[in-house]
Amino acid sequence: MQTATDKFLRALIGLAALLASAALWWPAEASAARIKEVAAIQGVRSNSLTGYGLVVGLDGTGDQTTQAPYTGQSLAAMLQQFGVILPQGVTMQPRNIAAVMVTAQLPAFAQPGQQLDIAVSSVGNAKSLRGGTLITTPLRGADGQVYALAQGNLIVGGAGASAGGSKVQINHLSAGRIPGGALVERSVPTPLQNGDYIQLDLNSADFATARAVARAINKAKGNGVAQALDGRVVRVRAPNDPDERVNFLADMENLALDLAEPAARIVINARTGSVVMNQAVTLAACAVAHGNLSVTISSTPQVSQPNALSGGQTQVTEKTDISIKQDPGSLIQLPAGAKLADVVKALNSLGATPQDLLAILQAMKTAGALNAELEVI
Repeated sequence: MQTATDKFLRALIGLAALLASAALWWPAEASAARIKEVAAIQGVRSNSLTGYGLVVGLDGTGDQTTQAPYTGQSLAAMLQQFGVILPQGVTMQPRNIAAVMVTAQLPAFAQPGQQLDIAVSSVGNAKSLRGGTLITTPLRGADGQVYALAQGNLIVGGAGASAGGSKVQINHLSAGRIPGGALVERSVPTPLQNGDYIQLDLNSADFATARAVARAINKAKGNGVAQALDGRVVRVRAPNDPDERVNFLADMENLALDLAEPAARIVINARTGSVVMNQAVTLAACAVAHGNLSVTISSTPQVSQPNALSGGQTQVTEKTDISIKQDPGSLIQLPAGAKLADVVKALNSLGATPQDLLAILQAMKTAGALNAELEVI
């Protein structure tokens, strides 16, 4: 006969087995953010490069040199470098070249000989850059120095055809890319190895995030190593030896930290009607009346025929009809919502489009019923 102690032990063993099996299917918690995802090392960044060049080999879709004279001037200057001098008064009007702007990003620590992807965009009236070849183009930085040379065959992700006044086009034809189309000729020095301290710049200003970053570094590397100077900058003391500093930064970037809940914010794109809100947005109880006003304008062409022998001419006139319709807007009471799902559910009950939500959210903010910061982009 089983005693109470045996029953208790059997129940305890069964509970332990249940918890062990639950660990296999229970979803794991989301990993904390790392320092590399919320901050960047000052001075370790990319640099923009820009150049002006010519694309040749186009199938009659290049610039019209009468409307873009700089294309012909650029071609003449390039030919002069190769010893080809045009006679006086001769003006070239080729249709297989196009003037372009070339842009690229020079990453941090890039060394001479490395390849860069470049973007090529027409600056004239070329119809298409498809099938063209970029002639050697120097890419300059903000200081005017040449940091890379670009050249290669363009990849244009589109196609088009025209005949008899009709035109069909897929995607954009006046811009393209050349993967690995530029070679680095000069490196940009970085201040990574200068001084005893490095500076971390947070992606967004937040005092709680700056404190969390400093605490995570001090916990892993020792007290006093990191110091939060303000809501954006954290100063870190790093080893002076280059190899030790790289190892220190590699460990530091992968340190995990728990981020505080962000401030309530709603981002509104007025051009596309997009509305995005984070999980901290809350809504107080309020009442909203929303109605739609639609204006319809229709134009019908009519022919005005003059009387016989009147000397008048037949004219085409337009008959315009304008109608205005306003749908009734009922007063809807929205309950207070403490979660993002409740806010979305309350706003969806209005049946408003994203464009309508722009005005509704701004009115709620003015009335004090919306606990969030509105940002219009």
